[in-house]
Order: sequence, then C-alpha cells, then structure tokens
Amino acid sequence: MQTRADIAPRPELALLGASKIREVANSGIGRDDVLPFWFGEPDAVTPEFIRAAGLAALREGDTFYTSNLGIPPLRDAIAGYLSQLHGPIDAARIAVTSSGVSALMIASQALYSPGDRVVVVTPVWPNLTEGPRILGAEVVRVGLECSAGHWRLDLNRLLDALTPGTRALVVNSPNNPTGWVIEPHEQRALLARCRQHGIWIIADDVYDRMVFDRGGEKEPCAPSFLTEGDAEDRIISTNSFSKSWLMTGWRLGWLVSPRGRDGATLMNDFGKLIEYNTSCAPAFVQRAGIAAIEGGAAIIEQTVARYQLARDYLCSRLSGLPGVTVAKPRGAMYVFFRLDSPFDSLTLAKRLVAEAGLGLAPGAAFGIEGEGYLRWCIASSVERLESGVQRLQAFLARSRELNAA
Repeated sequence: MQTRADIAPRPELALLGASKIREVANSGIGRDDVLPFWFGEPDAVTPEFIRAAGLAALREGDTFYTSNLGIPPLRDAIAGYLSQLHGPIDAARIAVTSSGVSALMIASQALYSPGDRVVVVTPVWPNLTEGPRILGAEVVRVGLECSAGHWRLDLNRLLDALTPGTRALVVNSPNNPTGWVIEPHEQRALLARCRQHGIWIIADDVYDRMVFDRGGEKEPCAPSFLTEGDAEDRIISTNSFSKSWLMTGWRLGWLVSPRGRDGATLMNDFGKLIEYNTSCAPAFVQRAGIAAIEGGAAIIEQTVARYQLARDYLCSRLSGLPGVTVAKPRGAMYVFFRLDSPFDSLTLAKRLVAEAGLGLAPGAAFGIEGEGYLRWCIASSVERLESGVQRLQAFLARSRELNAA
C-alpha cells in the first residue's frame, strides 16, 4: 500500500520559491479598477503584419510538427539577424524554442547536474536562479550595487566568485529589473576568466535591443558576449521574440550554441531536450517569427524610442515624490525604485493593489538584493503612467496622514 510519503513530490520543490510577481498579480487580476504594471509586457498588440503572417500560415494548414530545432527558414532568418549585430553566426548554431523561458530551461538542462556551482548576477528575474535550483545546482548570487543613481557591477567580486570547478556564469543584460547594462570591458574580463577555468556563460539577451541613451552612432544593441567571444567559446545566448517584436503571447525564442566540438554536442542535446519538453515550436508561430525579423526593424526603433520617453517621464515624476529614490535604467523596460516604507516589498505591493488600484512587482521577487524596491514596467503610454503615478502619490499622502495621526 502506498503511503503519503510514497506519493509526495520531490522534496527539493518545497524549497522552490513561487513567483512573488504572480502572487501580487493574482491579488488583482480581474479587477477593472487596477492599473497593472506588474508584468514585463507591452500595452501594444503584436504588429498587424506579424499577426497576418501567422494567420496566413494557419489558413494554409501549417499546423503539423516541425524539426525539433525549428524550420530552416526561421533558423536562417535568426542567423542573418544576429550576424548583422554581432558578426557571422551560422544557422547550424541556432535552435528555435517555444519561448525564451524554454530556451533558458533547455540550456540549464543541457549543462547542470545536481551539486553544480552556478554563479548568477543579481537581482534578476527569478527564473534565472530558480531554474538551476530545480535541477539541483547550487546558485551563488553576486549582487549589483546601486550608488550615485546608477546600478553597477563589482567586477572584482564577480571574478573572485568564478572559481575553478564553477559550471556556469549567468548574466542578464540589460537587466531585469534594474536596467543595468554590462560594459564591453567587463565582458572581456569575465570571458577571460571563464576561458581560464572552462566555465560556461549563459547570456540572457532578451532585452538586447532595449538600450537607451545611445550615442551618436546609435548602437543597435547592448554589448554582447556573442560579439566579444569566438564562435568556439563556451557561450550560450538565449533570446526571445517577446520584447523586441511585441510578441509576448506567441511564445517563441531561440538559443545560440558554440561552434566546434562543444557546439555540435550541445546542438544534438538541444534537439533531444526540445523533443522531451515541447517537441517543437508551432509552425505557424515560427512563420510569424520570420515576418517579424524580415519586416520588424522599424518596430524595434519605435519601441525603444517610446520606452525611453516613458522611462524619462516616469523617473522624473517618481523622483519628485517623497520617500522615493530612483536609479534611471540604461536598458530593458522597467524602472526599479526604492520606496521608504515600514512594510516589506511584497506586503507593500499587495497594499498598493488593494488600496490604490496600482499593480507593481515587489523587489523581493528578484532576490534579497531587491528588497525595499518596486519594479514598474514602462512599456506603456505616458498618459497611463501618469494615472499610475497619481495613484501612488495619493497612496503615499494617505499613509503620511495615518502616520501623523
């Protein structure tokens, strides 16, 4: 006879933290009076020409399984797109996945074994730390530091953490939630250390096109390990169609593997893992991805300009509120701000939903380094952002009155 212990899930799952972003959102989803800025999602729908490509593929009956690694035209399109940004990248190095989330998990499943040491730059979107933990790896956090209005990396501290025997370094830049962007000289130093010790680099590049305050030459993307490294380096880049082409609901992403022996082995493993996870990305979604790459350059430029305007507006408004400290982000699509409060960030975020109708993500969702902060998604109109600021301002005024009473 089975006992309750026999049918219990893995004990490691009890240590896995549930998403605090979802916890806050679940407290307000369905309420018409809540302004939601909790998820990393734009308020604009996917452009019509991308939707039309997906619909055309459906009408043509493109509803069957595809290769595990993606249809060749999409792999070719991704390779061409990346080659324009970073130098030659062969389509044989591209694996198409069912979302950027899936790309990250496939990379983790390919590399990590129980007990492996994985170093992650934090605060960061929780999937990057919880994914390795699901697989039994040990996660070592190296926190960014906020000083003089900017988030910065303590490069020497991170280099010291990359000890012999470390399996992988995980870097998300531009960073969710802080908007920090890694510098090329930092990438070169990290790459040299990882080469020295045989450490893999997993780069979460989902926000690579969301870079603000670009110079006169208008750099097309954030600094990338794909540019700094050689094709044979142990670098895996994960990316998604969600942010750059406004395709969050389509669930389409990709992986870039090295070339050479490590890359050939990885690509074979990626194919197997995709088969056992999702089998393949839907064919009609992949067709929409081709359309996005071929015709979406203007969409990216417009989106970055829109987000920079929203960032500047929101930072200016928040910095004028009492008890609020703002570090202006250099990239991504969030403002991560500190708010003086007697409550922890999760409690505060829930109170904002309940009492102000304002949905923000709690800083604690991104790790201990984020406690005391709130994350506000800026992928929205200025008018909608202003309505949110007014709700926050009224909430803070009521709090001050209650404290004074």
